[in-house]
Amino acid sequence: MALKSLVFAAGSALALAAGGAWAEDSVTIAMQLEPPHLDPTSAAAQAIDSVVYSNIFEGLTRFMGDGSVVPGLAESWEISGDGTVYTFRLREGVTFHDGSAMDAEDVKFSLDRARAEDSTNAQKALFEGITAVEAVDPQTVRITLEAPNGSLLFNLAWGDAVIVAPESVEDIKTNPVGTGAFTFQEWVQGDRITLARNPDYWGDQPALSSATFKFISDPTAAFAAMMAEDIDAFDNFPAPENLPQFEADPRFQVLVGSTEGETILSTNNKQPPFDDIRVRQALAHAIDRQAIIDGAMFGYGTPIGTHFAPHHPAYKDLTGMSAYDPEQAKALLAEAGFTEGFETTLHLPPPSYARRGGEIIAAQLAAVGIKAEIINVEWAQWLETVFRGKTFGLTIVSHTEPMDIGIYARPEYYFQYDSKAVQELMAKLNATTDPDSRTALLQEAQEMIAADYVNGYLFQLAKLGVAKAGLQGLWENAPTAAIDLTAISWAE
Repeated sequence: MALKSLVFAAGSALALAAGGAWAEDSVTIAMQLEPPHLDPTSAAAQAIDSVVYSNIFEGLTRFMGDGSVVPGLAESWEISGDGTVYTFRLREGVTFHDGSAMDAEDVKFSLDRARAEDSTNAQKALFEGITAVEAVDPQTVRITLEAPNGSLLFNLAWGDAVIVAPESVEDIKTNPVGTGAFTFQEWVQGDRITLARNPDYWGDQPALSSATFKFISDPTAAFAAMMAEDIDAFDNFPAPENLPQFEADPRFQVLVGSTEGETILSTNNKQPPFDDIRVRQALAHAIDRQAIIDGAMFGYGTPIGTHFAPHHPAYKDLTGMSAYDPEQAKALLAEAGFTEGFETTLHLPPPSYARRGGEIIAAQLAAVGIKAEIINVEWAQWLETVFRGKTFGLTIVSHTEPMDIGIYARPEYYFQYDSKAVQELMAKLNATTDPDSRTALLQEAQEMIAADYVNGYLFQLAKLGVAKAGLQGLWENAPTAAIDLTAISWAE
């Protein structure tokens, strides 16, 4: 689907009739998922970053809404000739929300904590090439790598790489203390999280004085709350079938963009029979991607044939390798010894793409003889049983981390794919800085993963946002999981 942006402006009289909300300096933004906690450095849940990224916590670098990586807490850096030493100059006058100064020792603590042997960081692999982090002086940090890494500045922009205060980590999950433009105020479990403008912020002061993240899990309730204007915006609106009603209503704007979310039928590659490539290939050919996009997402989504975002310049369209062909799927199953099919489990987390898509996929798999028992789970259960426990056959999830093809070089990762060839290729990619060479390696990696049928590749998740017409500065696209409040304001 082509990227669209449908914005409907309302007149000033209608703005006044709506209660003059546009003149306010606060905002209430709804999310479908509530974070399990508020430490982005120790969990894989994207809802954490949605609340805290850039707002509460910041890293040495950061993502902007257009996907670019820009300076964050580091105002500049120098790279050694051999590409193995990065020297960062930190901004002056940065303080944590508790009033303490942020300096090089805090950066060293944060990065050493993230890469430590006992680290619980969900993206610990981002830091694997770092051999030393040194606080040269209060404003200078030196990072030494075992080999050149063309992705380091990109990696340091992730929410998993934010800088935290050593004295705050004990309570970080419930009382996050960062350097961002907003401070944590209150968390009413099951309802909302409230942030307030940080008057001591080192950068430009945001237009908003406060912001509330409201948690509304039910799509019907989400539609009702938005139509009643009880909320100002809904990030990643969970009921795409309702978007035409918002598009036709001048009180609202509909923002349709792209995300980094590769939505996949994740497959446990070490659990029989999925340890047989013929079974995984059969699985891929049993799936009708367009039927899933139409049925679960009402047409919003771009088909993918590998784990890579279509909007990325290095993307290669490999959907033809796993085209919908149920007869071929049956033949492959028979060749693998499953003439009568087999039974497995299909764990479905809460998002609509998973619950709705899971019903469609289960029916498609049943048509070729694979009986998938649907198990609906909440996110905490999914993280425990699927992501950490690896006790699953199939699951549906959207991988929203930016440029995360590197997870296929991690055999311990939850879908347990172990390919020496891919691991060597990704190591070569990490050591390569030339853009053209990186593009070629990325395309080769896409092909290798697609040819191994590691997972069932479904679609790139669209970003579907709904907001009041006067709200501006919202991210249309989602280069990372974030609801960045720093540029949001009301039209005058």
